[in-house]
Amino acid sequence: MDALLLVSFGGPEKPEDVVPFLENVTRGRGIPAERLAEVGRHYLDVFGGVSPINEQCRRLVAALEAAQDRPVYWGNRNWHPFLADTLEQMRADGVEHAYALVTSAFPSYSGCRQYREDVERAQVDGAPRITKIRHYYCEDGFVGPMRRNVQAQLDGLTAPRLVFTAHSIPLVMAQSSGPSGGAYVDALRTACARVAGDLPWDLVFQSRSGPPTVPWLDPDVGDHLERLHAEGVREAVMVPIGFTSDHVEVVYDLDVQAQDRVAQLPGMTVRRAATVGTDPEFVQMLVDLVAEREQGPELASHGCVATHDRCPVGCCPPPPTRPAPH
Repeated sequence: MDALLLVSFGGPEKPEDVVPFLENVTRGRGIPAERLAEVGRHYLDVFGGVSPINEQCRRLVAALEAAQDRPVYWGNRNWHPFLADTLEQMRADGVEHAYALVTSAFPSYSGCRQYREDVERAQVDGAPRITKIRHYYCEDGFVGPMRRNVQAQLDGLTAPRLVFTAHSIPLVMAQSSGPSGGAYVDALRTACARVAGDLPWDLVFQSRSGPPTVPWLDPDVGDHLERLHAEGVREAVMVPIGFTSDHVEVVYDLDVQAQDRVAQLPGMTVRRAATVGTDPEFVQMLVDLVAEREQGPELASHGCVATHDRCPVGCCPPPPTRPAPH
């Protein structure tokens, strides 16, 4: 039996989950204790210890179930339901093969290869074979909903600047992403240009979590908004292009932290576009990508070069601080 497997990041679902969840996320990465404590306070103070991401995944599972006939399973990298438990349930249900849909549209170690490694690590004897669906940052089913979400924020604005945001990653990881390097930023810029059309735009980054001694992608979204204000820009729309749902990092980093900084900028209006979530066009695109992977040929609606669906050797290597999996 074939199935679909939704693979996501995971998040705490009650206050006592927060610390163990963050320990899972940061294990082996050398994240300072004060940064963990700060992030933990975000979860507790703003979200009551409950991340929105799991409920968003449940909604996406339901939408995928309604859009096609295969059973849909869901497994996380960092919290329940863990991938290993999900694959064991799939094996018990008689699933022999599943197409994995990852809630990350862009190529990088943390956004692609690490998910592959997590799946491989969870595949104990008898586990189903897993085929990961390729990146979809340039597909109409991703770009179209993002473009509509931007348009929904433009009413009443006369000279808006689009500020696309994505998760910052270590510079060395960005430089080595993809089969020949630089794929993460290149893919983000491709998606931004398709969504923006004729509107002026910038690409910035958010959610940095590493030690200050390690170079990460910049500029930071808050710093950039302040710079725009100094240059005379008074209207902007933040577009979380690097994310597929309105989870903690989108809501806290943009709706809380960035807006707190905007409040100190006289006369500036900054809005935030929604992510794709469970937009029907996005869901149908995921279903179509499964059919493409199953039958071919590759979709060509995006008008740009599609990414590979099988990673070449050496693609998106682990960062130097993280050992390669055995």
